Amino acid sequence: MQWTGLKTAVAAAASIAMLLTTAACGTKDTDDGITSYDVSAVTKDEDIAALLPDSVTKDGKLTIGTNPSYAPAEFLAADGKTQIGYDMDLARALGNVFGLETEIVSSNFDTIIPAIGTKYDLGIAAFTVTKERLESVDFVSYFTAGMAYAVRAGNPDNVSVDSLCGLKVAVETGTVEEESIYDAADQCKASGDRRIEVQSFKQQSDGTTAVMTGKADVFFADSPVVGYAIAQTEGRLEQLGKDFDDVPNAIAIRKGDDGTAEAVRRAMQKLMDDGTYTKILRHWGVESGALDTAVINPDAD
Repeated sequence: MQWTGLKTAVAAAASIAMLLTTAACGTKDTDDGITSYDVSAVTKDEDIAALLPDSVTKDGKLTIGTNPSYAPAEFLAADGKTQIGYDMDLARALGNVFGLETEIVSSNFDTIIPAIGTKYDLGIAAFTVTKERLESVDFVSYFTAGMAYAVRAGNPDNVSVDSLCGLKVAVETGTVEEESIYDAADQCKASGDRRIEVQSFKQQSDGTTAVMTGKADVFFADSPVVGYAIAQTEGRLEQLGKDFDDVPNAIAIRKGDDGTAEAVRRAMQKLMDDGTYTKILRHWGVESGALDTAVINPDAD
């Protein structure tokens, strides 16, 4: 079965830091020394901050929902509490541009978008823009990422990207990736082949663990995250095939909140133009996904 044309638009990938610090995994903590980029030099822009409505600014906080299981985009530091990664550095930089305290709240990925505008001012969790999500929220693009598969080192199960029928594929709950895998499973069945056994996890780190322990054959994730997972697991994983299907990641905003959307767009553009954005991405080794322009509601697949 050919997968190279599949538009998967995942919102997340594996948090190896989280995986390595979870006692149930039985692996040592190797996350010590990984630190955030220092955004303290980013200061308030009065003109941009003035665009935000009172509903965002009244408590003096920029409250952001995330799911810290997608290293290097968002994951937990060695203390098990602090959210770090390039998304989190950008989130804190945005808060500084707005002159607000940045409060980042950890949650399951599939619960973030429904809570934008009530529990959270913004959602930053490697969200991919899709037509379905655009019905619920507005987006500001800030990054682009391809997709990739990961298997155990040496590919002992001889997994092929051309046919995943009959295999156990780990994905994260609530992502377009999960939807795509289920569609592919249906296609396998319709063609008379064995259906894909989809293993859907609330945390992508659990999907990564499933592959590392042999409970799943392959996991499907954002390409920067696959690369980071491979590096952090010291040779226990490898990428299967090449990256494919570059898609934009974007910040989620309450639908119809034009003031916040424009403020986020201008703040992100400011970070792009003054070099802060590039420095953050370079700090995490993901500058290949940089965009030149932040756009409100870019085209969705």
